[in-house]
Amino acid sequence: MRVFLSCLALGLAVIAPARADSLLDYVGECVPFARAASGIQIYGDAWTWWDQAKGRYARGSQPRVGAVLVFARSPRLPLGHVAVVSRIVEPRVLMVTHANWSRQNGERGHAEQDVTLFDVSSDGDWSQVKVWYRDNDGLGGSVYPANGFIYGTPDPEASHKVRKAQPAPELTGKQPDYVGSLIDAYAR
Repeated sequence: MRVFLSCLALGLAVIAPARADSLLDYVGECVPFARAASGIQIYGDAWTWWDQAKGRYARGSQPRVGAVLVFARSPRLPLGHVAVVSRIVEPRVLMVTHANWSRQNGERGHAEQDVTLFDVSSDGDWSQVKVWYRDNDGLGGSVYPANGFIYGTPDPEASHKVRKAQPAPELTGKQPDYVGSLIDAYAR
């Protein structure tokens, strides 16, 4: 029994995010961070969030502050990725707050606030995006497929209602660099 409890405690320590004074002090995977930042209560690999949200949370292709953008599974993102919309700069440029994207101090997992995300889809539907990457000091060169946005509101067609999600107050900074976002998006 003691061995079982030790293994259980170790397993919980591995999946639970470390305690932090601030949401932005978080170091870990994108999923627990997105859940804490958005208030949307979905679990499992990032790429599974889109299907899990069906019948629970409203979904769509238009960004809203506090919504979670679900990156599809791809060769570069075998587990997908989730990021929370922190600001809408203009129709094809957003800022997101997310974790485990860029390296900081040589390691992944850190939270990043108000990061530029650019819609490069031909239809302007956020199905293909580029993301600011710290190691490049600008938008990365890769295009990532995305499923869409999960809103923190219950799906109107759901038989089982969920509570409206409450995004974290630290979702966005006081003075995000809007001009830098636009330059990153359109200067290339």
